[in-house]
Amino acid sequence: MRNEAVISKGVDWIIVWLYIILITIGFLCIFSVEHRTQENILQSIIGLKKNYSKQLLFIGISVVAAAFLLLTDSKFFTATANISYAFGLLLMMATFFVGREINGSKSWIPLGFFNLQPVEICKIFTALALAKYLSRSETDFNKTQSQIIAAVLALVPIGFSLMQNETGLALVYFAFLIPMYREGLPPVYLIIGFSLAVLFVATILIEKNTLAIILTAIAALVLYFMRRIIMRRKSILLLVVGIWVLCVSIQRFTVPYIFKHVLHPYQVERILNTFGVDYVPEDRVTAVQLSEQKEKENINSKKQKKEKENYNVKQSKIAIGSGGFWGKGFLKGTQTQGDFVPEQHTDFIFTSVGENFGFWGSALVVLLYLLFLLRIVFIAERQRSTFSRVYAYSVAGIIFFHLTINVCMTIGLAPVIGITLPLLSYGGSSLLTFTILIFILVRLDADRHMVLR
Repeated sequence: MRNEAVISKGVDWIIVWLYIILITIGFLCIFSVEHRTQENILQSIIGLKKNYSKQLLFIGISVVAAAFLLLTDSKFFTATANISYAFGLLLMMATFFVGREINGSKSWIPLGFFNLQPVEICKIFTALALAKYLSRSETDFNKTQSQIIAAVLALVPIGFSLMQNETGLALVYFAFLIPMYREGLPPVYLIIGFSLAVLFVATILIEKNTLAIILTAIAALVLYFMRRIIMRRKSILLLVVGIWVLCVSIQRFTVPYIFKHVLHPYQVERILNTFGVDYVPEDRVTAVQLSEQKEKENINSKKQKKEKENYNVKQSKIAIGSGGFWGKGFLKGTQTQGDFVPEQHTDFIFTSVGENFGFWGSALVVLLYLLFLLRIVFIAERQRSTFSRVYAYSVAGIIFFHLTINVCMTIGLAPVIGITLPLLSYGGSSLLTFTILIFILVRLDADRHMVLR
């Protein structure tokens, strides 16, 4: 009785129950993807022959980890934040020596019955390290130096992720902008980031000379409407002209350079295909000297390659669309039972929700996530400690990025970049990471009367 009281004291049971509901839905979705009527369920579970049986084991491990975290003193997380961050970076570095390559990404460390992905686990350590730094009494986040240090804490794991060809998970680390913004990061940084994203998309969709003319016209209009201010302050003129030069340089030189020398051809193709733009890598570009017949062959080859690259997204859309409003029913999805959707138990798990339970089921799952996020924000705002508040917003940001990118990916609104759906997708590293993230938050919230640093 005494241990039960210690575990349950101050625990936010709304978060816990939402967690239980989501992992249950996840297990059912993975089960619906892999189970066939002729199979013996008990034998599959006992023998760990199927991914749903392995996921059940991962759920058990995660529950044990959650109970352990609820019994941990909150001061332990503040005391070990920096050490754990350094340990996470060492794990990411270890993948270059002992890592296992899966789907073109060397970001996994084999541990017998499952593979550990340090870039996943390091999200926990980065959240703790950022919370530790921002909660220091000597940290003044209004100063540029403090903002740079906080940014570096997130950028270092991003660098390792890119070196491991984990572009998708690297993007998730931008979620740490959310707690930084809550703690006083000037909105101008977010405006600049959003503007660069819009310019990046415009560079893809609009012909380069046309876009340069549009940018020039916008700059001219700004100068015209601000002419009176410019007459008093000449520095405004230099600022507008400088921004115009920067934007034109980005669209004409920077973006093409990134596509040619930074991103892999398959990544460029996925990005361009998302916006409906054809792409042919330079090594497949038809030379001028080739005959018309050779050109036709290359065009056909390009179309076949594009169809192959788009296969996952096409099958995902078909599966979700075939569910209609009410869905086909549990274990009755033809696309799912026919194994038409690749990686359906991991990155494309949302398609099983759409096919089995239709629009209402998909909307319900998204609503559960929104309630989950709103509850985390509510918990964040009632904290006395800056450490706990920053950590809570970090958790909210990570889940939000995963949710948004994964759902948009499955319905064709974002490139396929290998992002799991929190608590639903198959995988020990993913489930354990989100479990630890969430239950550290639950433990910190249970001790919210304390001021942690």
